Amino acid sequence: MAHNHSHTHSHKSNYNKAFSIGVSLNILFVLVEVFYGLIANSSALLADAGHNASDVLSLIFAWFAIWLATKKPKGRFTYGFKKTTILISVLNAFLLFGAVIAIAWDAIGQFKNPEPVAGAQVMIVAGIGVLINTITALMFLKGQKDDLNIKGAFLHMAADAGVSLGVVISGLLIVKTGLNWIDPIMSFIIILVIMWSTWKLFIESIRLALDAVPKNIELDEVKSTILNQNGVEGLHDIHIWAMSTTENALSAHLIAPNSNPDQLLKDIQDILSKKYNINHLTLQIEKEDIQLNCKEC
Repeated sequence: MAHNHSHTHSHKSNYNKAFSIGVSLNILFVLVEVFYGLIANSSALLADAGHNASDVLSLIFAWFAIWLATKKPKGRFTYGFKKTTILISVLNAFLLFGAVIAIAWDAIGQFKNPEPVAGAQVMIVAGIGVLINTITALMFLKGQKDDLNIKGAFLHMAADAGVSLGVVISGLLIVKTGLNWIDPIMSFIIILVIMWSTWKLFIESIRLALDAVPKNIELDEVKSTILNQNGVEGLHDIHIWAMSTTENALSAHLIAPNSNPDQLLKDIQDILSKKYNINHLTLQIEKEDIQLNCKEC
């Protein structure tokens, strides 16, 4: 019986510039939104400011997690700190859910005690928000396809751009009609947008935190790929999980009595890396099936 380990490390794009620009622009914009939201008496603008503030925190957390994930393993942290990217994705979702509660509370207050809203000021400030959030989202557009943490940042900014556009529209409608109840209505629409953009991210983050097979990998397909390799007669005790939002790992026992172990490991490593982005392998090669009292295998 022999244990064989294969490790490769995928290249991480450097998003320091994108995060620094995104965080700086959005902190400045949140301050502007709060100031003019209070002056214009707009719950929609204040709701958007609250949403943006939670997104600034999420960008900072995501940025920190990506930096921490690059640190080498040490001491008891034999995997390093890669898992922090997944934990931060979960935390970001909870931040957004908290923002939803705050926005709803403010909008309900506006319904109970409606006051005049300065629609023109709301339009101008929210219009600036559309521009800032669109620019920030575009900086994360490419990376969001491969990294759940970057995807979270992208979704936050893209949702913000859409929300700010909605606030522009509500400001225009208030100017044209004088109906101030449009403002809190837009706040509830913002809530729906936030919930829609966050729910799937939250579910996938929880799945990864519980070491479920990543969504883009089919377990049966991976099994079939391994079993189709020359010399492999059986497979058991297979596990696939995410080490971070960009790196996947696999461990398994192979029954391959007549194989060349070194060549077999190389072949499996190459195909799993190319097809499924599984770059951390732990494979045990056996001459016969020996599932030693493993109830979960």
